[in-house]
Amino acid sequence: GVNHSNNDESTIMMRQKDPHSHALVLDPYCGCVAYVPCLGKDLIREFYYDKEAGSIAAEINALPSGLCTGKPDGPRYFEFHPSYDIAYVVNELSSTVAVFSIDRALLREIDRAHKAGESMEQFKGRSTLKLIQSISTIPKAFPTKMNTCGRICVHKSGRFVIVSNRGHESIAIFRVKTKGSSKGELSAVGYFHTRGETPRHYQFDSSGQFLIVANQDSNSIAVFNFNLCSGEIKFTGNEYRVPSPNFVCCCPIHGDDNYQTTSVLENIATALPVPEEIGLTDSDADTTIPTNQSSGLSRKELERELEQARREIDVLKKKMMSGMATTTSA
Repeated sequence: GVNHSNNDESTIMMRQKDPHSHALVLDPYCGCVAYVPCLGKDLIREFYYDKEAGSIAAEINALPSGLCTGKPDGPRYFEFHPSYDIAYVVNELSSTVAVFSIDRALLREIDRAHKAGESMEQFKGRSTLKLIQSISTIPKAFPTKMNTCGRICVHKSGRFVIVSNRGHESIAIFRVKTKGSSKGELSAVGYFHTRGETPRHYQFDSSGQFLIVANQDSNSIAVFNFNLCSGEIKFTGNEYRVPSPNFVCCCPIHGDDNYQTTSVLENIATALPVPEEIGLTDSDADTTIPTNQSSGLSRKELERELEQARREIDVLKKKMMSGMATTTSA
């Protein structure tokens, strides 16, 4: 088998010996293009997906998953931002996240052409993706050959992107920029030790304020608090022995739903710090675990984000309580 914490020449040769399609993700806008990260060929392949037939009908385009530095990238997973026309690709072998803008107009054109019975040949060589940023998931001082990336996800708030590092044994957290021409691009929050080896997978609980990390090679699962304002994580003290964990799935608990939902929402609101508690001190971007690197936002911008988060929680609470009231009356 392959040691996923190693990234030397022999391991890379084994990983990229053949084409290796690591995932398939449909676009969330029209559902007509399937994106396939090919780890073996350093490509993101774009296929036309026939929704009626339920099949991949034609390959439209293929583009590099990174900056084409001459070194392998190894694209692993593909994630969409929940509200921006942005997608994120984690490159396992180069320890980078590639940020792509999405051409929604072209997606709509492809969808309309199919509905009109037109050939997909007209879209050959036209990409719905454009690379706009590449950012490292590990500090500059840490050797890339000693790390590979595992999972990537976008936090449900849309404010943060999270990546696991196998070798550096950390969770890398990035803040999503929200303004101007750089909207959707990333800036590093920090790198946080997972209290184990080879964090293959992780998952947020339903509230988005707890991060559960599966450390495969140390046979452990660790639970962290996730700060919804700063994006930083802190170990809760809860750790569990599990043989070679490689996937985490959070399932809803059915019972006293009203109590649980209200409790979770109240906990979220309580967890948000007041503006005076938000640290604005810069620190070294390359510091390993933990780090308090500044987000680059001013105090006023942080206060506005905090107030927006509180408003969103209030709206969510009202919607959930209204839904439960409807269910109870039914």
